Amino acid sequence: MQVWQTARSTIEAVVSFARPDTASIPDAPGAYLFRDGDGRVVYAGKAISLRKRLASYWARPQHPRTQAMLGSARAVEWIVASTEVDALMLEYNLIKSHRPRFNVRYRDDKSYPYLALTVGERWPRARVMRGPKRKGVRYFGPYGHAYAIRETLDALTRVFPVRTCSDAFFDQRARARRPCLYYDIGRCAGPCVPDATGVTEEGYRDTVEALSSFLAGDHRPILTALDGEMKEAAKLLEFERAARLRDRLTAARKAIESQEMVLARADDLDIVGMEENDLEAAFQVFFVRRGRVMGRRGWVVDKVEEIDAPRLVASFLRELYMDREEVPPRILVPAWPGDRDVLEQWLGAVRGSRVRISVPARGEGRRLLQVVDQNAKDAFLRHKLKRASDFGARSRALTELGEVLGLPVAPLRIECYDISNLGPTDVVGSMVVFEDGLPKRSDYRRFEVRGVSGQDDFASMEEVLRRRFARLTVEEAAPGAPGGQKRGRRFAYPPSLVVVDGGRGQLAVAERVLTDHRLTIPAIGLAKRLEEVYLPGQPEPLSIPRGSEALFVLQHIRDEAHRFAVTYHRAKRAKRALRSVLDDVPGVGAARKKALLKRFGSVARLRTASVEELRATPGVGPALARTLYGRLHAVVPVPDSSERRAG
Repeated sequence: MQVWQTARSTIEAVVSFARPDTASIPDAPGAYLFRDGDGRVVYAGKAISLRKRLASYWARPQHPRTQAMLGSARAVEWIVASTEVDALMLEYNLIKSHRPRFNVRYRDDKSYPYLALTVGERWPRARVMRGPKRKGVRYFGPYGHAYAIRETLDALTRVFPVRTCSDAFFDQRARARRPCLYYDIGRCAGPCVPDATGVTEEGYRDTVEALSSFLAGDHRPILTALDGEMKEAAKLLEFERAARLRDRLTAARKAIESQEMVLARADDLDIVGMEENDLEAAFQVFFVRRGRVMGRRGWVVDKVEEIDAPRLVASFLRELYMDREEVPPRILVPAWPGDRDVLEQWLGAVRGSRVRISVPARGEGRRLLQVVDQNAKDAFLRHKLKRASDFGARSRALTELGEVLGLPVAPLRIECYDISNLGPTDVVGSMVVFEDGLPKRSDYRRFEVRGVSGQDDFASMEEVLRRRFARLTVEEAAPGAPGGQKRGRRFAYPPSLVVVDGGRGQLAVAERVLTDHRLTIPAIGLAKRLEEVYLPGQPEPLSIPRGSEALFVLQHIRDEAHRFAVTYHRAKRAKRALRSVLDDVPGVGAARKKALLKRFGSVARLRTASVEELRATPGVGPALARTLYGRLHAVVPVPDSSERRAG
């Protein structure tokens, strides 16, 4: 549907890309398009106020991705919409129509199967379907696996005898004028030969509609009807019919039990989970109907444009529901979406009643959101590992990376360094190693920064690099055992490429350290946003094309270095938090510390104890008791006369 036509909107264009006069831009909701020199749309967006939004592109420094978009654009045009909701739908249609290169792109992380009813046919069938949705087909799901649908159908066709055969087989049975075995065992109504089976189009359509209602979560009427018919048949002493109805009732309950119960109440809601990094994101959606998970679906998002979590969630909700007919009354999301009021207004209009978007902070909703978030994290990890596990893709990625960086050969061994701190204490560094594009965890190293006072990332990075390459120089020079066993030492392998987390400052530190150790190892600095790679001797950072495997390798190793550093930093911080004054007392080990704390309960209680009380602790003698008392009260113990004579 062309929303801008139904909304009676107008289109205005700026012929050249000179900054448009702000007064010429309408102060109204709408959508806007940036076009390149060939007239292709490179970016589409929406705004509550076109004037304010477009003016913001020239009013302040922009994100590198936005700068790249503006650099490729040569014209901008805008479309005025009647309302904010029309602007929302207009932007969606423009993105779908033009597929701009700088807009966020969504793709299914896999092709999820649906249970489909071909209601547009004369004799509808139930089947497993994937891919784009078709007209005249009613979809239920999606399901995690096709076998889950087949198990569900196996139970449901005992209750609702709807055909599951292909059209070719259906036509074959019609020509033979004889139904198949499924009719004989009561699993199909036999619409292929209606004259022989007595099924009518109206009665068959009623069965299909009953199955559709059951799949939509409306179970109670079916269960009540089957239970009533079974009891009535038993009263009339029709035990064979009652047994068949009992089996159908059991099959219906089995189909219901196959759907996981997640809510105590029979509520309808969708739960959106998200995991992201600077370049990509993964979404998982669980569709809950009447308290049960009826299906799930996942997406992987390529974050081409500059976009924060609120805008990303808003964009995803629009992507999710623009082509869906069913909208639940509640949607749980991991972050408050931008334009929440507009989204709720639009979704409420689609549903025909109020729709609430919320971020649960506690209770059942929070628990469910955490489960779906974890599914998104798992899906994101699978996506990254799938790319990394392909040997051919890894080889191409390393070759491409070598070409982009101007290296003579592909960097088969890459070392990446990162610094982690929260203030002047517990500063640590990490070194992660990738060989052939895969992590080599046995070569990971972590460093406790000792020679830097305060918070100085450059000095901390220099200390880590000097310690690492000093060891490389020493182990390279040391005589080794025959057969190359020298290379088995901890730091003896030289890297093909050194990557430091940071910009030009960190790269300058790495160059200085390598020069001082007379090493000719190429080094680069990788900025936080990952698109910017700093090379020695080049004033401007290098932007690696988005979507390239080379960029994925750099992203992967940087994420791993950051994770490894943060994990070590947290461990040190936790250990320091658990330290006490007893750890610094000579003669107090783990056993005596445990005995003291068991006797007195806490360090605060220990400070109130006398020397005699401390001596009463098992394992604590007179001298240790006085030493301990002095440390607890910040005084130096004075030895008695017997100790002086013994000395």
